[in-house]
Amino acid sequence: MTKKIGFWGYPNPDIVDKIRKEYPNFEWIDLDISYDVPKTNILPDNYCRIIKNIIDNAIYMQNDLVKIIAPIGKDKCDSGWFAAQILKDLGFCVEESIYENQTPIYKPIISQSNLPLFDKVNNIMNGVLSFKRENNPSYIKTEPQFGFWGVPPNDLEILKLFPDTTHVYGWIRCVEMGAPANLDLEMYVDKNVPTVFYSQAFCAKCQLAKYLADKYNGLYIDIDDIATNSVKAKIEAFLRLR
Repeated sequence: MTKKIGFWGYPNPDIVDKIRKEYPNFEWIDLDISYDVPKTNILPDNYCRIIKNIIDNAIYMQNDLVKIIAPIGKDKCDSGWFAAQILKDLGFCVEESIYENQTPIYKPIISQSNLPLFDKVNNIMNGVLSFKRENNPSYIKTEPQFGFWGVPPNDLEILKLFPDTTHVYGWIRCVEMGAPANLDLEMYVDKNVPTVFYSQAFCAKCQLAKYLADKYNGLYIDIDDIATNSVKAKIEAFLRLR
């Protein structure tokens, strides 16, 4: 089996460079993502699905994971810090990472592009390890018809409900701009753009999502694991009526 370096969130670029030199040609795998591995039940049932993904994936892949890069600061969350401690206690080789850069480095080219929202989010998150934001000529800037604020959902399929003219806000946009801990940037939205404010259920960002949804007359949603038909209907109605 291919040996792997696990990570989550937005690892510090200096740590990524160092680990790449120490372990060339290793596969890097994002532990945030659901790979439908067996559940470990180490964490409470009513807890953030993304953090549970991290623990479940690490346990399932433990024979192949050589090291885990674990963001633990404001660039991720306290739950990421706790997950790092649990994994260390379970015997994993964990290197903690803090990347609390406040100054945007890149422009939100993908966030404002004509790509489908599903591709926008995937392209932004897949670019985390490259730390390059190339002005791809296929990225045509659009005027926002709708907005999606938040973090990458565990259930990415809900992103396919949105039109291509949906702009990305929140932590995802912060990631594209190279400033994952910039709270002012994370709270920014275009005021007159109807926006869905999303948070993973049991995540502290529910606080921001609900507050901003009320402030800007948007739609607040939180999803535990997979979106229910009721949640999908709420999103579709919001997009249709606004």
